[in-house]
Amino acid sequence: MAIGREDVLHVAALARLEIPEGEVDGVREQLGAILEAVGKVSELDLSDVEPMTHPLDLVNEWAEDDPAPSLTQEEALANAPDAHDGSFRVPAMGG
Repeated sequence: MAIGREDVLHVAALARLEIPEGEVDGVREQLGAILEAVGKVSELDLSDVEPMTHPLDLVNEWAEDDPAPSLTQEEALANAPDAHDGSFRVPAMGG
């Protein structure tokens, strides 16, 4: 599928991309090749193909939640530049 220079610039503007002037024709050719490849999918008979949510069969693998030793409050705050009442003190955000 042929794509024009104006189409490339329009898509770039929508995507908030700045394409240098010397690269517009290269991007136009690449987008044309992509659109042609995607267009070939519409030529296939996919009537017997079930829709998929993901191309791979994913299964969640959960790790065991085994208790492990952790830092004490004092150890966690040992290198804090500014601790207060057992907590990290950080600068306020916003205005």
